[in-house]
Amino acid sequence: MVSSDLAATSVPGAPEQLSTRIAFFIAGFGMAAWAPLVPFAKARAGLDDGALGLLLLCLGAGSIVSMPLSGALAARFGCRRIIIAGVLMLALALPLLATLSSFAALVPALLLFGAGVGLVDCVVNIQAVIVERASGRTMMSGFHGLFSVGGIVGAGGVSLALAMGASPFVAALLVVALVLVAIVAAAPNLLRYGSSAGGPAFAVPHGVVLFIGVLCFIVFLTEGAVLDWSAVFLTQVRNVDPTHAGLGYTAFAITMTIGRLTGDWIVRRAGQRNVLVFGGLCAAAGLVLATLVPVWEAGLLGYALVGAGCSNVVPVLYSAVGRQNTMPEHIAIPAVTTLGYAGILAGPAAIGFVAHASSLSASFLIIAALLVGVAVSSRWLRL
Repeated sequence: MVSSDLAATSVPGAPEQLSTRIAFFIAGFGMAAWAPLVPFAKARAGLDDGALGLLLLCLGAGSIVSMPLSGALAARFGCRRIIIAGVLMLALALPLLATLSSFAALVPALLLFGAGVGLVDCVVNIQAVIVERASGRTMMSGFHGLFSVGGIVGAGGVSLALAMGASPFVAALLVVALVLVAIVAAAPNLLRYGSSAGGPAFAVPHGVVLFIGVLCFIVFLTEGAVLDWSAVFLTQVRNVDPTHAGLGYTAFAITMTIGRLTGDWIVRRAGQRNVLVFGGLCAAAGLVLATLVPVWEAGLLGYALVGAGCSNVVPVLYSAVGRQNTMPEHIAIPAVTTLGYAGILAGPAAIGFVAHASSLSASFLIIAALLVGVAVSSRWLRL
């Protein structure tokens, strides 16, 4: 445990900012590297779609368990130790996921992987809030942009390695090697302290923290909807060839990444309130365009607008968490992250239920209405 004197006198600067960016890259890279390995795990274990769905829930379950505890662990042991621990859990689990061949064996490996992902995701955001506050400048969008870049490199790099003939195990080892090199480079300037400890290790979010968490839930729900349902919409409703259906998410991911990498510049000039308002409205307009204009090109443009609109909303909300006084920071950030992650996990399933009862178009329009609510919410936040 790091003394309060050290925490009080250690002021993060440029080295800590660089290490924060590397840590965000690791988080995105490590998590996305699993996606191309899923079909191989399914085939090795002989799983049907239902069993695979149950297995994939273990990733979320592991994260949901570790996320609420991460803030208290970081406050006690420091961001550095907990980020390193999470990265090592991820690095240990990924080769297992690339080789194990039974459902029973894959379950604990995926729980471990999810727990590592959850720890890293939460604690890098705690470090980001501390580092951004110390800098006196807007930096959160750039941090999250490195997560997006890591996701693209992770999924694309593993896919390329597999296409070139590497086995899943070799591809996983390549990921682990890069992750370990990156964490060794980042570790010296990861914070040896976390947010000031105080209060319980975990608490149910309330007040403005709950409000921010709900807003994050909506934005992550939107991201999950585009990830899981855009290809289905384009093929079933717009009659796009299945080989091209992934273009919807590609358009979304490109504008999301560009938006975040340029987001700090945008936020400094437009202001956080305007970013929240126009980001929410842009994303809502994109979903409406993709859903109501009956040509597939409009769908691609619409999903691109969703990515651009959503790109900086979550970073702005995390910055707002760092300014609130309702709950201790080490509790508030994991609470918001957990609520947001629930949007990715539960949201796409809820969309499926609504689509079954009504239509997929109706599901997207409901999300668009929720995004308008995100835009309106700026009047009640301290931005």
